[in-house]
Amino acid sequence: MTLIRRRKLTKRQTRQIEQNQEQIQDDGTLATGVIVSHFGKQLDVQITALPSVLPNDDELVVGAIWRCHARTNLPMLTTGDTVKFSLDLTARLGRIEFLGERHTLITRPDRYNKVKPVAANVDMLVIVFAPLPKPAVNLIDRYLLIARLNGVQPLLVLNKSDLLDQHPDVSQIIQEYQELGNSYGFDVIITSSTNQDNLSTLATHIDGKLSIFAGQSGVGKSSLINTILPTANQSTNVISAGSQLGQHTTTTSRLLPYDPSDLGKGGIIDTPGIREYGIWHLSADDILAGFDELSALIGECQFRDCNHAQNAKGCAMWAAANAGKVLPRRIESLTSLIEEAKNGTSAAKPSAK
Repeated sequence: MTLIRRRKLTKRQTRQIEQNQEQIQDDGTLATGVIVSHFGKQLDVQITALPSVLPNDDELVVGAIWRCHARTNLPMLTTGDTVKFSLDLTARLGRIEFLGERHTLITRPDRYNKVKPVAANVDMLVIVFAPLPKPAVNLIDRYLLIARLNGVQPLLVLNKSDLLDQHPDVSQIIQEYQELGNSYGFDVIITSSTNQDNLSTLATHIDGKLSIFAGQSGVGKSSLINTILPTANQSTNVISAGSQLGQHTTTTSRLLPYDPSDLGKGGIIDTPGIREYGIWHLSADDILAGFDELSALIGECQFRDCNHAQNAKGCAMWAAANAGKVLPRRIESLTSLIEEAKNGTSAAKPSAK
């Protein structure tokens, strides 16, 4: 476990950032665009609207991609952000001057124990799992929590359905999430990029939306993206024979549009493999709000300070589990996440077993 240290801005720093944003005046020379790739200090921005004062430059057109750096004091930027940027036509470089409003923002802890943005303005979180590597249900529950708290619609995709016969125990997991989705408004799709099963159904669900694919390494995220968007050219990898786990193959966050000439038609943001989401900043009530079937039972426990442990006296959640009304493992996921947030520790990685 790794301690997550939250870096808080002072009120003065927050005010300064807001003032810097407000001082940026668009005199008609700024282009508008969307960040489509992130390379650390440099970003690729696709132009979605030209400056109103249009310079005489044949290469300055809607759809063109400009390599940019960001002005000092801007918040951390990420793929999917809408920005305004100035143009250096001689150097063919841009400088991002202004960050547009975000309607959603998904973040994760980085290797230095700081929280960084992963993707902005996402409509749907596509949670991919597979018979192999073995599904980490606690990770799926974490993604469902993040989707709920960020106002992003989740979609569960069981990929590699051609392997189900070899892993019959996974069928029970699929059924459990299908029943949960029927009650709380998300779908579960069973696909195979190998056999081309239900790929059109997946494409229909994400059509017109900006989606981010997440899941364990080796579940076939890149293969699905390559099938839906043949021009994506995402690298893929095989499952390690020794660990039965996948290896991360995506190294740069990229926005892959359905229509390169019109980002408004949606696309897929593919990011470096995400194995954990830190939740240290969430309260127990925040986490509970992501478990719809369990939050409905709050107030029914015998004791107000019930910790919902399996042996807790008078716990309404475990009473419901014993009656077959809720899944025991969902209670275990809930209490594990609350304990993680309480202790300020990073997320446990999916088990290799």
